[in-house]
Amino acid sequence: MKPYDTKVERMRKHEYPYMQDHIYLDHAGTTLYSATLVQRFQAVMLANIYGNPHSASESSVRSTRDIESIRLQALTYFGFDTDQVDLVFTSNTTSAIKLVAETLRESQRGFWYGYHAECHTSLVGVRELATEHHCFARDVDVKSWLDGKLLGGHTGPGLFAYPAQSNLNGRCCPLDWIADIKARKAEVEIYSLLDAASLAATSPLCFKSPESVPDFTVLSFSKVFGFPNLGAVIIRKDVSHLFDRRRYFGGGTVDMVVCVQEQWHARKTGTLHERLEDGTLPIHSILALGEAMHTHDDLFESLPSTRLHTTTLADRLRNDLAILKHANGANVCTMYDSRTSDLTETQKYGPIVAFNMQDSQGQWLSHAEVEKLAAIKNIHIRTGGLCNPGGIATHLQLASWEMLENFSAGFRCGSENDVRNGKPTGVIRVSLGAMNTHADVTRFVSFVQEFFVDKTVPVQRSDSPFEATKLPQAVHYIESLTVYPVKSCAGWRIPLGTDWDVHSTGLAWDREWCVINRSTGAVISQKKYPRMALLRPELDFKTGVLRMSDSSTERQISVPLSKDPGLFIDEAQRVRDVTVCDDAIQARQYLSCTIADFFTDMLGIPCTLARFTASAGSSSRHMKAHLQGKDVKPSSLLLSNESPILTISRSSLNALNDMITAKDGKIARAAAFRANIVVAERGEDDSSSERPWIEDNWQAMRVGGQGGPQLDFLGGCRRCQMLCIDQETGEKNQEPFVTLAKTRRRDGKVMFGIHTALRLPAEQNVNNTKTIRVGDVVETWVKQSV
Repeated sequence: MKPYDTKVERMRKHEYPYMQDHIYLDHAGTTLYSATLVQRFQAVMLANIYGNPHSASESSVRSTRDIESIRLQALTYFGFDTDQVDLVFTSNTTSAIKLVAETLRESQRGFWYGYHAECHTSLVGVRELATEHHCFARDVDVKSWLDGKLLGGHTGPGLFAYPAQSNLNGRCCPLDWIADIKARKAEVEIYSLLDAASLAATSPLCFKSPESVPDFTVLSFSKVFGFPNLGAVIIRKDVSHLFDRRRYFGGGTVDMVVCVQEQWHARKTGTLHERLEDGTLPIHSILALGEAMHTHDDLFESLPSTRLHTTTLADRLRNDLAILKHANGANVCTMYDSRTSDLTETQKYGPIVAFNMQDSQGQWLSHAEVEKLAAIKNIHIRTGGLCNPGGIATHLQLASWEMLENFSAGFRCGSENDVRNGKPTGVIRVSLGAMNTHADVTRFVSFVQEFFVDKTVPVQRSDSPFEATKLPQAVHYIESLTVYPVKSCAGWRIPLGTDWDVHSTGLAWDREWCVINRSTGAVISQKKYPRMALLRPELDFKTGVLRMSDSSTERQISVPLSKDPGLFIDEAQRVRDVTVCDDAIQARQYLSCTIADFFTDMLGIPCTLARFTASAGSSSRHMKAHLQGKDVKPSSLLLSNESPILTISRSSLNALNDMITAKDGKIARAAAFRANIVVAERGEDDSSSERPWIEDNWQAMRVGGQGGPQLDFLGGCRRCQMLCIDQETGEKNQEPFVTLAKTRRRDGKVMFGIHTALRLPAEQNVNNTKTIRVGDVVETWVKQSV
């Protein structure tokens, strides 16, 4: 395999220069396309004029001729007999599935539907159109059904669907099932649908005989070549009669339509694709497909060569991950491949590896945390449920009631709290493609070893209570206070000597505004738009305005601090729904085009400024449930993510930077952590008496001495890769997240800082507002062991 690797490395330097610092392990080779393909497609477009294929002009005839040529080329490319099947172009795999399902729904008796548990969500959804449906949990259940009788008493047509290769873990299902289904045609009207989207990405579709060719095969060309975005359903010609039931017709699929005095139409009676491709075909995408097939073979030889190369890489990766051990001998990875020593020919695995990781104590690591760190290291993987609910339930041993309980508790696809009740809710998936090499496998395994393998046997923690009297005497004080008036933009330091209000919702003026996407209403953050760090706020109480400056251009806008209704769009649309951390809230969008243009020009997307409608003490958002201890009352939130206030320790930040500079990394400034309060300490002789990470033991603090406000510490703050955005330049780095991931991971989460909230008085009539200032002395209470 070395010559193949050498060839791919050479191509990557020329064709894929963006891969020099990145490795793509999420269907690599299928989500990317080459410079050669783009150049060839451009040459075709510049050399010819293509018209609507439904016309008779020269340009239209050229379109029809080239489309039909590419249609036949695609069938041959994937191993089909062009006399046996026809290919219908669709926008993607899902639309191909819908075309089949909606056709069967037109049967007078409806249709029975059976599907394998490891089907993609798009195949699971077909059950909603069926009269009856059944999910086969195991291969043996399918085989038993094929050897016996249909489930239930349905007498209409039936459809059985399954993946040629699981998109979750790469397991190849038996293609022999197709022939077995055809053998039963004399007894019952049942058809087969094969989802080949995952398998065809790196492999030809090799059917042993004409009888083993599915009635319907769906696939995605974009998963094979990356470009164009196009799918197809390949239909056996001997089942074309099923589409006689289809009611809908569109332009190009009828010979005559009468609609004024009479309601009548005549469908085309030609080829299947003429009858089913409604409207004008995506001409240019189909032409690009022709160039994609040529380019793929020129660069990567052939699909069989790609299959051999990628499965070899996957086998090596699977084995390398499976043997990883922690220092105490515990396994690092749990592989989801169901492999056995008597693996049969029909149960091979494609170039997909699915797994989860545990720490040395057997605790599951959050796959969301793994993906965050991988992204910082320029490694592209996919994590989560992978649109494969049955596979997830089976391999993670999640009962239906557990999945429903997780949903009721607030878990959604993409949620960061992805380990629930001691079980993961998704997996880590590596998908290898034509342009991956052995060096990519080595780099990924090294990444896992560097960050997730415990190299020392953990020391058992003492059960004795924390004794503050044994620590050196030191004075804690507030070093700085910062508010972030506009969510995800830069902070504004509260001036020295200024008393600042603290409410139950946090520091006054903190995160009252946000930038929203005008099209979707989504609140925009630095995670996707790092340039927001260059938007600098200033609270000017003398003139009563919030001033926003773009530090890269020195442009500036101002909005009044007042909530004058005249500042916002008209009464009927003044309040609009937006989302913050999965919470639906209402915000007032500003009327001014100048404001909208300022943010749109800065960020490059249509956006504008909005203000949260809730006032202090009446917010509709609340502190996240996992931070609400038995002695802590739930606090309201404005636009902060999880808690009203975030506190960090200067001593801990200094210790972190010592570790970073020891490896010649770029130090982290306090601004990167977007904290409201920075607490520092000094010894009795005014010299440094720093005790990093002491805040891990804090339970609460009182600011400013007797009578001062008391704030509860709610737990550590889970960090993400937003830490790596330089708040001065908007550029991305690897630090401090990389060092934190190695030194401050708790329960699989990377932690730094403490969620904080004002302790609410028991009496309802007591004023909840307190004040603090920079320099105030801080007294802390520590946790006692139970």
